[in-house]
Amino acid sequence: MKKILLCWLGFTDLRAAKDPENVGLGPIAQAVEARRFDEVVLISDQSKESTDGYIEWLKSRNSVRVQLHYERLSGPTHFGEIYEAAVRVLTATLDRHKKDVDLTFHLSPGSPPMAAVWIILAKTRFPAELIESSKEHGVRTASVPFDISADFIPDLLRRPDERLERLSAGLPPEAPEFTDIIHRSRVMGRVIAKARRVAPRSVPVLIEGESGTGKELLARAIHKASPRRDKPFLTVNCGAIPGELVESELFGHEKGSFTGADKQHKGFFEAANGGTLFLDEVGELPLPAQVKLLRALQEGEIFRIGSTRPIQVDVRLISATNRTLTDEISRGRFRPDLFYRLAVAVIQLPPLRDRSGDISLLVDRLLDQINHESKQEPGFVHKEISASAKNLLINHPWPGNVRELLNTLRRAAIWCEGETITSEDIRDALLPSGPENHLEILNRPLGDGLNLQGLMAIVARHYLARALDETHGNKSNAAKLLGFSNYQTFTNWLKKYDAK
Repeated sequence: MKKILLCWLGFTDLRAAKDPENVGLGPIAQAVEARRFDEVVLISDQSKESTDGYIEWLKSRNSVRVQLHYERLSGPTHFGEIYEAAVRVLTATLDRHKKDVDLTFHLSPGSPPMAAVWIILAKTRFPAELIESSKEHGVRTASVPFDISADFIPDLLRRPDERLERLSAGLPPEAPEFTDIIHRSRVMGRVIAKARRVAPRSVPVLIEGESGTGKELLARAIHKASPRRDKPFLTVNCGAIPGELVESELFGHEKGSFTGADKQHKGFFEAANGGTLFLDEVGELPLPAQVKLLRALQEGEIFRIGSTRPIQVDVRLISATNRTLTDEISRGRFRPDLFYRLAVAVIQLPPLRDRSGDISLLVDRLLDQINHESKQEPGFVHKEISASAKNLLINHPWPGNVRELLNTLRRAAIWCEGETITSEDIRDALLPSGPENHLEILNRPLGDGLNLQGLMAIVARHYLARALDETHGNKSNAAKLLGFSNYQTFTNWLKKYDAK
């Protein structure tokens, strides 16, 4: 595995090459002589003459390989240009090696904004070791005692404006109930904003999303942020109840109402009265139970099996499904009238592969959780994770989403013999990927309900949303990422495909 040092070429380094006796070696040469690196990747905004002179001087002192990238900046404090240049160089470096590398970012050369961007990249998209150097203390690992929850430093500068935007949009204040939902991506930010809007109301909520995306976690947060927070929150896995028992489990039964009913039983609706009932995998409900559920929602009352006396219930319903209920309706497996009752507020949870920048945060939080859970186990060793191992996790597609990520980390912690989880441990822990149905868009059979315009819309919305997410809502930059000639074309596509 190659160890690669990346840094900007700073003025102190240039002065060191001309007068090392008085200036010292400078941050870059000091790092190269103190630690072993297979390659140094320099980013220079200096003149070609001074840059070439520095590289020649550096090579005269050390045989390390130097890879140079010229990046012109309008100024040494322009965060946007610094960020984009660093990402370009990092991407080119990783593409060039096409194998595991240990990245190190040097914070000392260059301007403070350059150092800030290195910290952000190391904490988000490109996990790396951070180092700093000085004549007094030499070269040492930089300890950053906080996790920066942004992909791009102007987000930090925009916070006061965003607060004003939230207030003017009528959003409730930041709700601590949602802090357990770890995210920094724009797409998850929109999800949380919708959930915060709907939480104080008692309307039904339908949460759609693939398995493992955290639908129950979001439902619990909505309940905790609602006026019903002190009342029950009950979860029902609709797919785990035998079809003949669904009605009894939801609405209850009287003693003797059927064989085996040896005592009166309250159903989930009664038990959740005044609170929230979470129907997980609601698409699994059999049609007869769907009829009874529809009536309960319409009338606000239920009947126990074997009773003719209605029972008034006040229940806020949150439903979740990993199916597309509109498809289930077209196949006759779900009632359209029930769907429209459940789908008053619809929240779509994105898969982990579409949550740009979230995986690094999740890895840190989930590893903390695993360490906490394992403290009492024999032979417990607190686990850390290497930068190369985290890179593997960030680039994995995660068909099982957050649940798969958590279980992969659990396996890796078990296989890991030392304190640090390596890329080899992660490879051993990853499960073989099965067919990814979301990618099978080019090989669908002709006929059989094929809708070409619908498929094109799916692809368009996917890439439009990704571009907006990666550029933090900047439509001009998003248009460039997608190859559009101008901002207006991108806006027209957003309107055409109703993308957000």
